[in-house]
Amino acid sequence: MSERIVVDPITRIEGHLRIEAQTNGDTITEAWSSGTMVRGIEIILRGRDPRDAWAFAQRICGVCTLVHGIASVRAVEDALNYEIPPNAQLIRNLMIAAQYVHDHVMHFYHLHALDWVDVVSALNADPKATSQLAQQVSPANPKSSPGYFADMKKRLQEFVESGQLGIFANGYWGHPAYKLPPEANLMVVSHYLEALAWQRNVVQLHTILGGKNPHPNFLVGGSPSAISIDPGHQGKGKGPRYRGGDGATALNQSGLSKIKDIIENMQRFVDQVYLPDTLAIAGYYKEWAKQGEGVGNFMSYGDFPTNGMDDISSFLVPRGAILNRDLSTVHDIDLNDDAQIKEYVSHSWYNYQGGKDQGLHPYDGETELNYDGPQPPYQHLNVDQSYSWMKSPRWKGHAMEVGPLARVLLLYARGHEQTKELATKALNQLDLPLEAMYSTLGRTAARTLETKIFADGMMGWYDQLVNNIRNGDVKTHNEKLWDPSTWPKEARGVGYTEAPRGALAHWIVIKDGKIDNYQAVVPSTWNAGPRDAQGQEGPYEAALKGHKLHDPEQPIEILRTIHSFDPCIACAVHVTDTEGEERVNVKVV
Repeated sequence: MSERIVVDPITRIEGHLRIEAQTNGDTITEAWSSGTMVRGIEIILRGRDPRDAWAFAQRICGVCTLVHGIASVRAVEDALNYEIPPNAQLIRNLMIAAQYVHDHVMHFYHLHALDWVDVVSALNADPKATSQLAQQVSPANPKSSPGYFADMKKRLQEFVESGQLGIFANGYWGHPAYKLPPEANLMVVSHYLEALAWQRNVVQLHTILGGKNPHPNFLVGGSPSAISIDPGHQGKGKGPRYRGGDGATALNQSGLSKIKDIIENMQRFVDQVYLPDTLAIAGYYKEWAKQGEGVGNFMSYGDFPTNGMDDISSFLVPRGAILNRDLSTVHDIDLNDDAQIKEYVSHSWYNYQGGKDQGLHPYDGETELNYDGPQPPYQHLNVDQSYSWMKSPRWKGHAMEVGPLARVLLLYARGHEQTKELATKALNQLDLPLEAMYSTLGRTAARTLETKIFADGMMGWYDQLVNNIRNGDVKTHNEKLWDPSTWPKEARGVGYTEAPRGALAHWIVIKDGKIDNYQAVVPSTWNAGPRDAQGQEGPYEAALKGHKLHDPEQPIEILRTIHSFDPCIACAVHVTDTEGEERVNVKVV
């Protein structure tokens, strides 16, 4: 029997996403991904000073709270040939990496873990047995006593008995697809609650280096984080002198010491909690290593430079594309080549002047809204026509998956030693082949593995920053070319980063000192976009095919695979009606 299943909205994500899946019996045969809000930032930025673009673009998303700012300032720097000092690059690396660690931990515990962990089942756990399991899973974790888990169980019991589950409401508790024993459920739910407190500490790194979180400050040409330490006065018996007065900025001796503590705290949680929990859960769900792959093509723009953005070879995360799972060949990517990256709107609620079936490189991109979909309330989308507010990006005509799995595969293909060691150890522990990475489970595991890689990398960048300061280098921004009168009449550039969810780039065209065109192609557009003019599915759509559902009324299998991508549809920042009029106005007083 054929049936159309609708999940709208997909919860535990950022933004609004609708999934429709066609089934034959209990098996998904086709799926469609629809972004149900529209992004208007590109329109808002036209005519503005390009140096201000980051402050607007960064509001595209509040979860990846700095990545759009990074991409934006890099786009302007690329267009106007701004060089940034080494300290600024180190500071940016630290801020981006901190975003990864924070975001991935939050995703695992608060957005994705509940697809695998039955919260209510944890009430049946024996705290003593849970303690024994926790010590077996992670012997180094000091928070594994019977008393600790007894307290956590009591805390959870109070939630349930109150009848107000709050953050645990609306789950498919008791679903037969859950496989963890009660003790494993209690262990992970305890770490869920622990991570809520942990995150308050780690976001302080952004406040020290960027002034605040969310949405820390940035600066075209470097970093706004002035260094207050005058190294010339160290070692003279009086201690360091603070430039501009004692504690003039947060980036002084106290601030640097705090950053080190935060990095060490990140590393401890990843090593003692996040990584062991991922492997423990994976051991019960190994069948998910055989489903949820997607399109089989993977792409990374690369990030974390050692020698600046112009030296791609110095990136920790390499740039490249992998086609058809072939790790032996990594294809080069040119973000300026108009024959490589194009966006299509054949099944999107936009118009192109040249027609909906043409593809446009982002430098020539257009953002003309054209909603012609069904009027709510409606039962199903017309998937033969336009059905999403997301466009369909393609690289040389190929649908590409971006994100943690793509990055880990690129690192592995390029021979990165730590990646190969971590992946091999994890696969051996689970008794799975390398091919298991091409799956829902592999995508989730890749996110955990790269979190460790970046958390470990942070200490190296921190040490380099401290060493530069000790050697007298306190420069964090470049004042050259700041005057718009020195700019060319026309310029264009691309700024990119590897956001937690994948390859992110902003393309900017500047004319007479103002923004003439601005286009952002975000990771979830690559992954969640609809079919293109050739009928090629996006990664979400392809990944759901073949899934068997225990219960169409509680399609937890759909959530597991979609959440493994970590959807972020918050690129949609305002709502309009079909006439383009504002529908929502929120006033904060």
